Amino acid sequence: MPELNEIRTVLGFDFGTRKFGVATGQRITATASPLPPMPSRDGIPDWTIVDKLIAEWQPQALLVGLPLNMDDTESELSRLSRKFGRRLEARYRLPVWMVDERLSSRAARELLGEAGTRHKGKLASVDSTAAVLMTESWLEAPEIGLKP
Repeated sequence: MPELNEIRTVLGFDFGTRKFGVATGQRITATASPLPPMPSRDGIPDWTIVDKLIAEWQPQALLVGLPLNMDDTESELSRLSRKFGRRLEARYRLPVWMVDERLSSRAARELLGEAGTRHKGKLASVDSTAAVLMTESWLEAPEIGLKP
């Protein structure tokens, strides 16, 4: 597994039970870009889509949003998110970090609303924008990441 300083490209997943937001990030610029959200069923993704993302972007690490409560406690959604992180790590043999994603969806909605960002006549994905915000927070301070 690569050392933290060897990581150049990451994929970030904003976990959801019906869909995942996805972003790709670059350590050199500490920026991320949204990718199309992917469907999930009860928090389980279509692994063929994840396989294609891994093959296309060739990340050295994966990030998963950890939905914590405002009092730092975990919920059932947190447990499912950690389970997804462990599955990613086992399947792809890449380091996975859990990243606190509290309020990322709210921030994404506000950001998209202010910018009026549209894609094919509709607002850009809140889920993938949340993945961008979560990924960029890790790129700026990777020490905030937790293991699944």
